[in-house]
Amino acid sequence: MYRRFLKMVISLILCTLLTGCWNRIELNELAIGIGMGIDKSDDQYTVTFQVVNPGEIAAKAGGGSKTPVIVYKSTGKTLLEAIRRMTTTAPRKIYAAHLRMVILGDELAKEGISEVLDLLSRDQELRTDFYFAVAKDARAEDVLKVLTPLEDIPSNKLFSSLETSEEAWAPSATLTLDQLIEELVSDGKEVKLTGIRIDGDVQAGKSKQNLEQIEPLTQLQYQGLAVFKGDKLIGWLNEFESKGLHYALDKVKSTIVTISCPKEEGNAGIEILETKADLVAGIKDGKPQGNIKVQAEGNVAEIGCKGLDLTKSKKIAELEKRTEKKIKDKINAALKVTQNKYESDLFGFGEAIHRSNPEYWKKNKDNWNQLFTEMPVKVDIDLKIRRTGTIANSPINEITVD
Repeated sequence: MYRRFLKMVISLILCTLLTGCWNRIELNELAIGIGMGIDKSDDQYTVTFQVVNPGEIAAKAGGGSKTPVIVYKSTGKTLLEAIRRMTTTAPRKIYAAHLRMVILGDELAKEGISEVLDLLSRDQELRTDFYFAVAKDARAEDVLKVLTPLEDIPSNKLFSSLETSEEAWAPSATLTLDQLIEELVSDGKEVKLTGIRIDGDVQAGKSKQNLEQIEPLTQLQYQGLAVFKGDKLIGWLNEFESKGLHYALDKVKSTIVTISCPKEEGNAGIEILETKADLVAGIKDGKPQGNIKVQAEGNVAEIGCKGLDLTKSKKIAELEKRTEKKIKDKINAALKVTQNKYESDLFGFGEAIHRSNPEYWKKNKDNWNQLFTEMPVKVDIDLKIRRTGTIANSPINEITVD
């Protein structure tokens, strides 16, 4: 009897420890925010949320008639004020734990992004696995209003497309909140973010008609890298320069290098399958100098060169040299624009010197941007072509023209 009573008392005590989900919110009380846009107009922030339309997504199999997402926006002197004011138009509280993309407006990026990062890093509700992009010559709210084909939810499309582009093309790159803050606060390394542009008319992109065309009237396209100095946008790298920067930073996973044929008639495509880059910096005779070494492996992907015999090792070696030169040209182009035009160390040579020679860095970090512009950088590329595909020579070698 006593043992039974003791078990009952212990059970009751344990029940008091089971508090349950005291702060739970039911799903039907929330609006799932999947994309966030932040713009600046004068001294006001404009925050835009792309919210999933659950009824339309659920009814997709039966053919819904509404758009799969809804956009809400609001303005305030601070980001939090703008977000809270959004409750005057949104029927539910916006839940941002499933955020996929944060788009920064062009004007906001030019004024500075540090205040934005402060709110995003403080909010306990947010995860940190969403990606950032900068709207190129556009407002973030306009980017989030464009409907996209294939993916019902545009922010999911942007998320997947950015990952795919990083894996297979190389000029664009993913960057999460933690990575962005790390680059922003690090000594001797400036921030770069992938740019996104609106290709077509913004108004046409808002309409569901944009999804009903073989070729959409308006599309969203990743293009180049935004160059920052501190937390402010100061310019852009084009596709050629962006690839060069990513080669140097060991961020090229796979891409295509197009080279001219040995006789300058036609082009050949070399598929890069693996790269390894080593970026170092040191002090020689009291002055900084850098060195970039890139090792790469690739395959012959396509040949448009008539008469090129790939069974001869000499011809393969010639393709390797041309590919090495093309990669080197890209890195040098990125060096030239960052050193001479923007004076912004996107490569992180200052960070490398900070590690290798902290005493020199301590004395010169305040003047690093000027030292970076004058720093010589040696670039070495070593590429090996491993395979030529399922055929040796191109069929065009067998074609005769009367």
